[in-house]
Amino acid sequence: MKKQLSIALLVLFMASGQLMAQTAKHVIFITIDGFRPDFYLDSEWQTPNLRALMQDGAYAKGVNSVFPSMTYPSHTTIVTGVQPAKHGVFYNNKFTPDGTPQQPYWQDSSIHAPTIWKAAKDKGMTVASLYWPVSANAPVDYNIPDIGSLGDGVREQYSLPKGFYAEVKKEVFGGIDKIDHGKNQNIAKIAAYVIRKSKPQLMTIHVFSVDGAEHAVGRYGTRVQEAVADADEAVGIIVNALKDAGIWDSTVLLIGGDHGFYDVKKTISPNVWLKEAGLITDLKTGDWKAQFNTVGGSAYLYLKDPADKATAEKVKALLAAQPDSVKQYYRLITKEQLTKGGYNPNVAFALTGEQDASFSPAINGNAVKQGKGGTHGHFPDTKNIRTGLIAHGPGIRKGAVIEEMNLRDMTPIMVKLLDIPFGKVDGKIPTGLLQ
Repeated sequence: MKKQLSIALLVLFMASGQLMAQTAKHVIFITIDGFRPDFYLDSEWQTPNLRALMQDGAYAKGVNSVFPSMTYPSHTTIVTGVQPAKHGVFYNNKFTPDGTPQQPYWQDSSIHAPTIWKAAKDKGMTVASLYWPVSANAPVDYNIPDIGSLGDGVREQYSLPKGFYAEVKKEVFGGIDKIDHGKNQNIAKIAAYVIRKSKPQLMTIHVFSVDGAEHAVGRYGTRVQEAVADADEAVGIIVNALKDAGIWDSTVLLIGGDHGFYDVKKTISPNVWLKEAGLITDLKTGDWKAQFNTVGGSAYLYLKDPADKATAEKVKALLAAQPDSVKQYYRLITKEQLTKGGYNPNVAFALTGEQDASFSPAINGNAVKQGKGGTHGHFPDTKNIRTGLIAHGPGIRKGAVIEEMNLRDMTPIMVKLLDIPFGKVDGKIPTGLLQ
């Protein structure tokens, strides 16, 4: 009798151990562009799906972005676990020293670090990605890439498998000519179709109308409220699809973002000062010594000769010579800070906006003007520019609250949940998030 009891207890212990060690069979990562923690922490927002997942799972009070806190470098850090200096995506668009229109980073080949997509695919998993930045030609089974301003034809051309975009238009939307991807729920409907059809083990999904609303009107307003509610409905559509597919109980759903937002009350054009000082004459002919590449709430000083320290110091002196009424709108980010943070190694230094200021690439006119709407891109050390995270599903410690974490932590979380071999990353799993 004692022997039988011992065997029973051993079996129970082993079963308990297996449950404790259980990894998720599916991980779905949804990013809401411009996602802020207050969307689920404050009841003023219409987000019942987000709050239900938060209350039954775990959440972060704040997630630090990268620099610049822009969509493409942020999303690339999410799927690589490393900072921009290592993955190579420094902005949404590639800097052009001659002032010609900038083209987006959009091909997977722009990423110079291993991605979780490839790691999951190498393990034999079914992988899907929808509207994710820098994902064209990524090693996934299903893909509709975010291709920036290149047009819907390019998006359809690079969708996977071949003919998938046409299939979605027919099967999901009843044969429409063009998908309105500006509606979060439409992207969610495509995700739901893929989930029911193929039950991917890893899926990354990017919805972005909240970002557009915040750019238009700032952090608050009816348009933002409507876009946030639409994003919440999109999450609900995906949850229902996971339940319909019978994989809800074995899925970890991660809902995060890329950056927060600031209102814009002033617009600063630092290249005006450089032109007045004779450091910019004609960008098209290459007659310049220094210029700022402005990216929303940040600006990056490029030197024609990267070793020209004298010009860099002259620019610093120009910035320091502005009256206090102007200097209040920017803060200098040193080369040392850029190096330590793992940010763009190709610039002499950068500026981040202060007091609700954004930057403009203008070379002529007034250097300081009134601003409107909202923006992001700022150095990731302030509360407003933080994004958020909600985590729900097997392996997530229910009730866990993470005070502060980083975007680079997302890859190690997914790697652990799916038990995927992966190399060294800059991020780490936040203490207490996982069981």
